[in-house]
Amino acid sequence: MSKQVYDTSGMKRGPMLVALLLGTFIAFLSENLLANAFPSLMREFNVAASTIQWLSTGYMLVIGVLVPVTALLQQWFTTRQMFMSAMALFLVGTCLCAISPGFEILLMGRVVQACGTGLLIPLAMNTILALYPLERRGAAMGLMGLVIMVAPVIGPALSGLVIDTLHWRWLFYLVIPVILLSISYALLYLKNVTELTKPRVDLLSIVMSTIGFGCIIYGFSRPNVWTEPEGCSLIAIGSFFLLLLVRRQFKMKVPLIDLTVFRYPTFSLVAGLVVILMMVLFTATTLLPIYMQDLMQLTALTTGLLLMPGCILNAMLMPVTGILFDKWGPRFVVMPGLLMIAISLWQFAGLNSDTAQSFVLCNHILLFAGIAFVVMPAQTTGLNQLPLHLVPHGTAIYPAFPRNYNEV
Repeated sequence: MSKQVYDTSGMKRGPMLVALLLGTFIAFLSENLLANAFPSLMREFNVAASTIQWLSTGYMLVIGVLVPVTALLQQWFTTRQMFMSAMALFLVGTCLCAISPGFEILLMGRVVQACGTGLLIPLAMNTILALYPLERRGAAMGLMGLVIMVAPVIGPALSGLVIDTLHWRWLFYLVIPVILLSISYALLYLKNVTELTKPRVDLLSIVMSTIGFGCIIYGFSRPNVWTEPEGCSLIAIGSFFLLLLVRRQFKMKVPLIDLTVFRYPTFSLVAGLVVILMMVLFTATTLLPIYMQDLMQLTALTTGLLLMPGCILNAMLMPVTGILFDKWGPRFVVMPGLLMIAISLWQFAGLNSDTAQSFVLCNHILLFAGIAFVVMPAQTTGLNQLPLHLVPHGTAIYPAFPRNYNEV
């Protein structure tokens, strides 16, 4: 087994961070551009909401399958190789979406995009953690959160403007030049920060994880998951294969994904919190654009503009919460955020056809303010508990909850 150790102390952290953040911004911008387009795509392809949501469910399915594989890949390939591969996949997927003649090709393009995003986000998090010392990670991760949230700030409004004035294909055309810019910049400045151990590839574990995660995600995506036999069966099959996967990982000398990370209580607690927030926020943000355009009869641009203030506040708070995290620790930051999220979701439960636009606007702002206080500080806290050799496995297990707050 070969091993390469890289000393990051002499590296130019600023340009490398810019390269990572630019790639991350592109991925999140593309996702947030599409979220507001769902009602238009439903009419364009004459499909129901349960079908159009596969543009997001399929995205999540691929990322779920990639969860254990990303930890392995980061030990086989350099930072530059991983980044370039991720951006190349994203470029191919974006081109497929732009020229798609029908829903099936559009979905295929989204799946290819998901492959790129699934590789990119854990890589970016792992690289930032390797570049910066413990006492500066909160601020660095806050910058990542800021860039991630700039996409939701401009995404819905830009999407609405494009849809109302041009065509939904321009949502992908506009991204292609920026992807090429990101690749060119990374070629100049991105260096390797990882230790290449090149562990043995366990194909059986990959098969188990693919079947396990795939069946569970697909099962939960069924419209009547708990009342139809197919949904329950898929979840049961997926759970069985995941149990086999867990059992095998603990028996292997070099596991595909090191589950000993869950022996660190704080990491396990944050992982559970991330799962819950993912479920809650995806539920809320999936329904809002459809609700606002179909029931409130708002245009795509108006919908985007109403969603913008919450995203702007979130983007402004991200670096602030990173600084507060470095100074005061996670409890001071996370607990108020959880309270804001709980209040906003309680209010959203009362939506109906007569709800005022101001009500939706205020609760969306409260929800995204809460997200800013919880997500990055919580993830940084969990990952800080891990020794360096377990960080790639940790970032693969929660591959950036901040993947997308506005999309599903």
